[in-house]
Amino acid sequence: MSSFCDYLVKALDESVGKNLGDGILLSGGLDTSILAYLASKRTKLTAFTAALQNAKASDIEYATLMANRLGLKHLIHYIDPKELHDAIRVVIRIMDSFDPMEIRNSATIYACLKYAKENGASAVLTGDGCDELFIGYSFLHGLRNDELNLALQKLWSAMHFSSVRLAEFLSMEVKLPYLDPKFKKFAKKLDHTLKVRSGNGQTWGKWILRKAFEKVLPPEVIWRVKTPIEFGSGTNMLISFFSSTISDSEFNEKRDKYIEEDKVTIRDKEHLFYYEIYRSIVGVPRPTDFEGKICHFCNSTASSASTYCKRCGGYPI
Repeated sequence: MSSFCDYLVKALDESVGKNLGDGILLSGGLDTSILAYLASKRTKLTAFTAALQNAKASDIEYATLMANRLGLKHLIHYIDPKELHDAIRVVIRIMDSFDPMEIRNSATIYACLKYAKENGASAVLTGDGCDELFIGYSFLHGLRNDELNLALQKLWSAMHFSSVRLAEFLSMEVKLPYLDPKFKKFAKKLDHTLKVRSGNGQTWGKWILRKAFEKVLPPEVIWRVKTPIEFGSGTNMLISFFSSTISDSEFNEKRDKYIEEDKVTIRDKEHLFYYEIYRSIVGVPRPTDFEGKICHFCNSTASSASTYCKRCGGYPI
């Protein structure tokens, strides 16, 4: 096993060497911490972490731990309410989406990329693709082998990352070492049993990565449970914020209006807030290909391979 771990480290190190930048979006999770470790051995790197002001954001603690361990310059950006609102509007327009999960996650990414640019970074590394390639998502862990194979093929064919489009909007570049063609091919071929294993009462995704780097990264990082961006950055609090600021009567009235006039199903108050921005900036969703799959939640065209709608977040379609 140790020789295989050595080979994995070598393969990923080679990919990082081909995808260096002057910054990294550092969450302190396993994915970005591995990249920070490998890249910092090759180049001077500034780490950037963003979190919502006055929110509980676990990424700050872990990113600080990693930056201190590696001796990185670490800049932490706290997103204030006005900046968050501006970021939400940009993300909705650029990503052509009003899916709450997409917006919550991507608003943090956009704010962090913008902050990195303001502080001199032009190309930043991200950990995009690691969860998809190394089965980091817990909803995949209980599947039978045949079900897992099918789910991964669908996931790999449909995966997209907002960091790419948001960086392009900012005239920046993102570097994605996990998705380097050679490394991606290597990772896809790895047996599932090397990616998911159980231990200490828990099922661990990305198991082989954890084992490969457990001697060089802090145990708190190696065995950190997968934390979605919205929880790590604190933007998950938007759910309760919108729930408390939009009245039930306003929500019910507008929900009925949009299902009747636009054929768009509004799921909750946060969803309503994003849809109204989308409607004012982009317009009412309409099918663009009547031969393809039509989302019955928002009446727009969706990829034939998708099981959820990237525009509204509806599932299943």
